[in-house]
Amino acid sequence: MKARDVAAAAIFIALTFVVTRYTVIPIPATKGYFNLGEVVIYIAAIVFGPLVGALAGGVGAGLADLVAAPQFALFTLIVKGIEGLLVGWLAGRTPAARLAATLVGGAWMIAGYFTVEVVFAQRLGIAPTPAAAIGAALTEVPFNAVQVISGVIVAVLVAPRLRGLAPQRLAS
Repeated sequence: MKARDVAAAAIFIALTFVVTRYTVIPIPATKGYFNLGEVVIYIAAIVFGPLVGALAGGVGAGLADLVAAPQFALFTLIVKGIEGLLVGWLAGRTPAARLAATLVGGAWMIAGYFTVEVVFAQRLGIAPTPAAAIGAALTEVPFNAVQVISGVIVAVLVAPRLRGLAPQRLAS
């Protein structure tokens, strides 16, 4: 990793933590929460690539969960880390490629958290049956979809304006 990428990772980990932690809207059905962290994760991944995206998503959002919802922290490290990795890996030089990358990363995040929330709804006693656990997890899907859509819109519009930070990734 180049020094520039280490610095970018540190900055985006901190930004992801702050944005995730301080845009929290609790979702009682799953003990999870809505946030705008995807915006930062997607920008980090598009501008600086998969490794910075993975670190920003996994570590930044994972640290926010240690404070806001510690039961999810390990799963957030994995789900959001892979989300940032996917977006950074798939993001190309065109707006269409960046859009596709963020949608794939977002679909991964929604599916990953749905799976985790089904398990947690049963383990935390939120839902007494598997069907109730699926129902509880389904209540969070629209919130996660709005997180993704917010991240997609902002990142696809903002990332090209950061062209000077990583010109080889955004030359379009």
